[in-house]
Amino acid sequence: MYVDSHCHLNFPELAKNLPDILNRMEQNRVSHALVVSVNLPDWPGIIDLVEPYAHLYASVGVHPDYEDTPEPTVDELVRLAQAPKVVAIGETGLDYCRLSEPLEWQRERFRTHIRASKRSGLPLIIHTRSASADTLRIMREEGAGECGGVMHCFTESWDVAQAAMDMNFYISLSGIVTFKNARDLHDLARKLPLDRLLIETDSPYLAPVPYRGKLNDPSKVVHVAEKIADLRGIPVLDVARHSKRNFFSLFNKAGK
Repeated sequence: MYVDSHCHLNFPELAKNLPDILNRMEQNRVSHALVVSVNLPDWPGIIDLVEPYAHLYASVGVHPDYEDTPEPTVDELVRLAQAPKVVAIGETGLDYCRLSEPLEWQRERFRTHIRASKRSGLPLIIHTRSASADTLRIMREEGAGECGGVMHCFTESWDVAQAAMDMNFYISLSGIVTFKNARDLHDLARKLPLDRLLIETDSPYLAPVPYRGKLNDPSKVVHVAEKIADLRGIPVLDVARHSKRNFFSLFNKAGK
C-alpha cells in the first residue's frame, strides 16, 4: 500500500542486503519502489537490479553533485529512457550547498535533463538545495511544466512548493519530516494538497525517527507516512492511498 518514490537500492550498502530489504518491504506493506539514478556509469547496474522485480522501477540521470562524471546528452538520456523499466528522468537539478561557482556546468546539465524529459515524455525527478531561485527560473525557462515531475526530498519554503505545483510538479517528503526540529517542514506537510503528495526514503540516507542515524531502506517509508498523517490528524491509510495514486499518476509508465 505504501510506495517509496525515491531510493538508491543499487548503492553497495543496500544492494548487498537486497533479499532482506525486499522481505522487510513486504512485511511493512511497501508495494513498490523507484530506484533513482545518480550517474551514467552505474546506470546499467540499476537496470540489472530492478529487472527481475515487477515492483521495482528505475530512472536515468546524473545528480548535480557529481562533478567528475561523464556528462549526459539529451540524445543519450532519451535513448536510455526507452528501457522498459525506466519511468523518469533524473535525479537532476541544482545543488549550491557543497560546490561553489562557477557552476554553469551544473545549470547546463539541468537544462539537458529537462529537454530530455520533454522529448521522452517521462517526468523529472528534481533535487534542489540552496538553489531554489535558480531551480525555478530554469524550470520556467525550459518549460519543465510540460513534462511535470517531482521535487524530491523537499525542504524548501511553501512559496517554492506552490511555484513548483503551479508547474505541474508533485512534492515528495522524506524522513526529514519526522525530525523534531523540522518545524517549517511540519507546517508544509499539514497544508500540502494530498493530490500533490509523494513519500520517499532517499535511502540509504535520512532514516526517519525512530531509526535516525541508522541505515535507511524502502521498508521504512511507512514512518514518513505515519508522521504526515499525525501532523494532519488523518488516518495513515489516507496518506498511503493518496501518495500511491499520485505515484502511478505521475510515473504513468510504471502503471503500463
